[in-house]
Amino acid sequence: MLYKLMYFGMDMNLLLVRYDLVKFIKVVQQAGLLVHLRIGPYACAEWNLGGFPVWLKYVPGIAFRTDNEPFKAAMQNFTTKIVDMMKAEKLFQTQGGPIILSQIENEYGPVEWEIGAPGKAYTKWFAQMAVSLDTGVPWIMCKQEDAPDPIIDTCNGYYCESFMPNKNFKPKMWTENWTGWYTEFGGAVPRRSAEDTAFSVARFVQNGGSFVNYYMYHGGTNFDRTSGGPFIATSYDFDAPLDEFGLLNQPKWGHLRDLHKAIKLCEPALLSVDPTVTWPGKNLEVHEFKTNITGVCSAFLANYDTKYPATVKYGDGQYELPPWSVSILPNCKTAVFNTARLGTQSSSMKMTAANSAFYWQSYNEEPASSDERDSITAYALWEQINVTRDSTDYLWYMTDVNIDPNEGFIKNGQSPLLTIMSAGHAMHVFINGQLSGTVYGSLEFPKLTFSKNVNLRIGNNKISLLSITVGLPNVGVHFETWNAGVLGPVTLEGLNEGTRDLSRQKWSYKIGLEGEALKLHTLSGSTSVRWVQGSLLAIRKPLTWYKAFFRTPAGNDPLALDMSSMGKGQVWINGRNIGRHWPGYIARGKCEDCYYAGTYTETKCRTNCGQPSQKWYHVPRSWLNPRGNYLVVFEEWGGDPNGISLVKRTTGSVCADIYENQPTLRNNVTRLADLWCPIGQNISQIKFASYGLPQGTCGNYREGSCHAHKSYDAPQRDCIGKQSCMVTVAPENFGGDPCPGIAKKFSVEALCS
Repeated sequence: MLYKLMYFGMDMNLLLVRYDLVKFIKVVQQAGLLVHLRIGPYACAEWNLGGFPVWLKYVPGIAFRTDNEPFKAAMQNFTTKIVDMMKAEKLFQTQGGPIILSQIENEYGPVEWEIGAPGKAYTKWFAQMAVSLDTGVPWIMCKQEDAPDPIIDTCNGYYCESFMPNKNFKPKMWTENWTGWYTEFGGAVPRRSAEDTAFSVARFVQNGGSFVNYYMYHGGTNFDRTSGGPFIATSYDFDAPLDEFGLLNQPKWGHLRDLHKAIKLCEPALLSVDPTVTWPGKNLEVHEFKTNITGVCSAFLANYDTKYPATVKYGDGQYELPPWSVSILPNCKTAVFNTARLGTQSSSMKMTAANSAFYWQSYNEEPASSDERDSITAYALWEQINVTRDSTDYLWYMTDVNIDPNEGFIKNGQSPLLTIMSAGHAMHVFINGQLSGTVYGSLEFPKLTFSKNVNLRIGNNKISLLSITVGLPNVGVHFETWNAGVLGPVTLEGLNEGTRDLSRQKWSYKIGLEGEALKLHTLSGSTSVRWVQGSLLAIRKPLTWYKAFFRTPAGNDPLALDMSSMGKGQVWINGRNIGRHWPGYIARGKCEDCYYAGTYTETKCRTNCGQPSQKWYHVPRSWLNPRGNYLVVFEEWGGDPNGISLVKRTTGSVCADIYENQPTLRNNVTRLADLWCPIGQNISQIKFASYGLPQGTCGNYREGSCHAHKSYDAPQRDCIGKQSCMVTVAPENFGGDPCPGIAKKFSVEALCS
């Protein structure tokens, strides 16, 4: 059995956008890590077109991810280029490098099933193409049950314990354990518990799993306009063990660290023998890895019940298993880890003001009209991406409507009904330069309809539609054929003639915004217009550009912009695009307390319902200067820039929950509550402490029916004023046992400052 736990994989299209791939892999090698090079080139990853460049859509005769010669030629060129780069730098394992695996394509099995014979032919081709590149290391395909030999098929998902490769000689590999889920604009933010994530890994390993990769292990940010979907938020935190800002997401990071330490202790047994499986009771399972020759033995004890704990007798011992948990016994005697018992601290992060001294100036952009000299015209409605080639989110559709003075609606006061059908994703409707309305779709329903009675005057009326994309599709059969923009019909109802079809009359088009063309997001471009400030500052007006300068706050805390006072648009700092902001899109859905036990889905544990899907936007310190940083915000809807602030992400409080019978990796049996604040912060206050039966979670603790009244004494004595401390969890440390004969725990929350 091959056993190697990998903490990260790399989708190549994502990596190549901003980084030197060769340099990155060499840094990984210097750190003593190994690499699974996921070449693709299709990445998915909630990225524009799944990682493909937009020009690929317009190669004559092309069809993505099928038995299509233009696509196969492009794919082979890309894959060969990456492999040749790696060979030239001797980065494959057979050359002494860190790359031990390569991946071709990505989650193609479901697509192959839908398109049939052309998909099967494509699978056979890309498998042969990959193997022919002679990397010297194995190739894998994820979610590909018919992966041709010698390629290894692998599993992606929340759980992979039941997955089996298509041949017995292939290792059981998990290429993506989803640590959470992505955030969509308009959607609540998904969370996945540390307990369930660890539970899934322990089950996979006990069932013969040999390789685990987390997706994501380190959360990220979709800078610029790179997020696809569409409607995928700028934040790609994914509830990862290391968050979007590079900080520890506790308790998930520490709990998974301890899980892998425990599994590592089992390595001699895992590598020596297949398990013997027994079932000591309902929802109970024991996997024992024991060799007769060397006597090496490790065991995994599982309770699959979602509500009730269980006691398992195994060997000479008796083991308490919480619901939905696995205990790991590296020597078949001592339980050193249980997936449902958090032995590491939790933390509560906070955003605090770092610098809100922005002195804003504004510039209002006028809606484009059919009189624009640099516009292009046609007697048809054009698909948006075909016009813009994704050079911008914005495309103006402009036409004129003439109203005769004899129109009946002028006398009766009943304004005509303008109806516009669009393939998405958002649209602002301007009538004679005034905003008449805004509509937008969602990830589930990107298409939209504007239908509203509009004020028209006698004579010529200018209708200007600002159509906006929010990323390009990244998944689905032939997603390259999906459309965006105003495709019609566009009608005007309530005229003397009845309903006028505007779809085939003359339309003018303008790509992008005036401010984009003038490069207002750059210092040099900003001088081309007249900005106003003070009492003339535009507040809550559409199509407004804002600019300000700021100093970089001292320290190393990660930074973000709080954009909650704004509606929708984009942000630049020092000419670099931070991403799309859309705090005006409030998260729909149902959020409630989340119980870790039971099968997880992305709709199970969610936060932010009724709030902006995203209000904080990551600002890398590496993009900043000590002073004179140039901040530009383009606001489509209308917002108040005075509410924007620069905030720093810090640890607000740290918590620990230690059970009396909790398995521990320590050599002694004493249970210790570890607390530590980040470097530069000390424990300033014990906000909560209870030895007994405390309720709630970090940040929301409360005393239970059993509570030792001296619970605060030990943590206050041992921790106040220190960066880290340990509190012994024993009755005598809290003034005695408050409820003898009952299994207790100690919960503590300390403030860091």
